Amino acid sequence: MKTDLKAAITQLSAERNLPREVVLAALESALASAYKKDASAPEQDVLVKVDPNVGEIDFYVQKITVESVTNPNREISIDEARKLQPTAQVGDTISLECTPRNIGRIAAQAAKQVVLQRLREAEQRIIYEEFTDREGEVVTGAIQFTEHQRIYVRLNRTEAIFPSSERIPSEHYYRGQRLKFYLLEIVPGSKGPQIIVSRSHPNLIRRLFELEIPEVQNGIVALKAIARESGHRSKVAVATTQENIDPVGCCLGPRGIRLQSIINELNGEKIDVIQWDADPGVFIANALSPAQVASTKIDEERKVATMVVPDKQLSLAIGKEGQNARLAARLTGWRIDIKSVTAIELERTVPILPEQEPETAEEPIAPEVMERKPIEEELAEDVSAEEPIELTSVLEAPHEEPKEKHIRFAEDILLSTLKAETPDKDKGRIKGKRKEKVVKYKKQEDHFIDEDLEG
Repeated sequence: MKTDLKAAITQLSAERNLPREVVLAALESALASAYKKDASAPEQDVLVKVDPNVGEIDFYVQKITVESVTNPNREISIDEARKLQPTAQVGDTISLECTPRNIGRIAAQAAKQVVLQRLREAEQRIIYEEFTDREGEVVTGAIQFTEHQRIYVRLNRTEAIFPSSERIPSEHYYRGQRLKFYLLEIVPGSKGPQIIVSRSHPNLIRRLFELEIPEVQNGIVALKAIARESGHRSKVAVATTQENIDPVGCCLGPRGIRLQSIINELNGEKIDVIQWDADPGVFIANALSPAQVASTKIDEERKVATMVVPDKQLSLAIGKEGQNARLAARLTGWRIDIKSVTAIELERTVPILPEQEPETAEEPIAPEVMERKPIEEELAEDVSAEEPIELTSVLEAPHEEPKEKHIRFAEDILLSTLKAETPDKDKGRIKGKRKEKVVKYKKQEDHFIDEDLEG
């Protein structure tokens, strides 16, 4: 009994990674619950003491000393208490030994379930206390399994939730993949604390800089601001607290090896390290790198900065889909207007016209507009008295009869068509026939015109 009990406690302590005292307390609580169920005394205050070195288990019922007993399960009279303990006083707690000879099968099964539950609760409580102190740090975990909306990550002894809103859009995850995560928060729940991790949080870059760059960890180089679009590009503003130290060079490392290790951890996400400056104009100009700024104009009241860049640098300053300008605005906290040199010169040369006042409905109508006559009267007044013209002659043109010139034009088209279709050897003969036809047609036409006139 002694050896088996001690070995069981040691094994549970090693498997659950819990102290022996925690396992021993869980065992005592489980045995007390089993005794209450077996003795049908749920109201009693049962205390169990386990000595693994000796291998003994003792059960005690605790009762309070009173003058008159109203609840026998929890109270004991002063006379009976002094028989067990002569110095007992009213209000003292008396422990009565009630170790059972044997425990039934149902009670033993209940004890087993209670032991497992107590161990699970103790494990969750220790994990919660451990990770509460590490909130906001970088942890390494392995992808355990994936679902549609969330991914479960194994963090040493516990399981964390990796929701879809905290993922990098360009990354693909698979089972067994080991990554670094930012410990976002710990949410207490009915089934234990839930640990939420992230890969898209801007502070992940801050923690990675602290891990990879000793100057940042020691405080020689400070990260002033971070702007990030996860999976695409990030900007980090750095400054130094000591002279003769290049903060950008410290972050890059020899041949950029320090920064490259961070980029590899983020699966190729581009990171721009820029020099922080107390002057807003200089800081904003640095934030727009790699574009070069020709001049700056700062409005402190509205917190608006107008940056003038060369024409060839305009697209570089704005970036793809405005990404460079957007990240610079987030990094500095200023509203940035980017203009080219040509646009600024045009604004200076082109005069600004005064704004025209809009016409209102109450504007008086000019006298000449009110006294204007109809168009027929104006036309009649413009014509002189020597050459009178009727209005109907102007508005309606008379119908003209077709002239002989129109008929001859149709004849010419007919003759040219016949000429093109006739061979050259019969040229003379066909010409003679054509003349006869023309004469006959003219005669018929004259006859037709005469008849029409007579009619």
